[in-house]
Amino acid sequence: MKKFIPFIIGSVLMIGAVGCQNTSKTSADAPSNTNEAGNAPTQETSQKTQDDATNPVRKKQLESDIRANEQRNNATGGDTNRASGDLKTEVRDKLEANLPASKLAVDAKDGAVTVAGTVPTQEQLNKIPTLAQQIKGVKSVKVNVKVSPATATPK
Repeated sequence: MKKFIPFIIGSVLMIGAVGCQNTSKTSADAPSNTNEAGNAPTQETSQKTQDDATNPVRKKQLESDIRANEQRNNATGGDTNRASGDLKTEVRDKLEANLPASKLAVDAKDGAVTVAGTVPTQEQLNKIPTLAQQIKGVKSVKVNVKVSPATATPK
């Protein structure tokens, strides 16, 4: 039993550490990391993603998450040196709320944010740096995103 408890604790810590390394994604079918470009969504997938992103309840939830993170950081005085995980989450939430039907992966390290994936229009692509820079603590934004309108659903 004495050897079993440290094994369980070690396993939980290992799983937690691995879980913290994930790239934040705006949709389930977004690229797994910021080195992937992503594929054009089908019209059906694009519509589902857009419906979710424009859902008033989801939008309020995302905005609430962003406000809560900003309030926490204001209270701790951590505006400039933000945790990479917080930046990833907040930038992802901001992009998800404002760029419906996008398939984006977000990564952050030391204030440098990288966004990869696809968006349906050039207008959405142009908004990415501005939206990301609105998050406190973002120092630079690298955009590896391509415009890829939805394709017809195969029959």
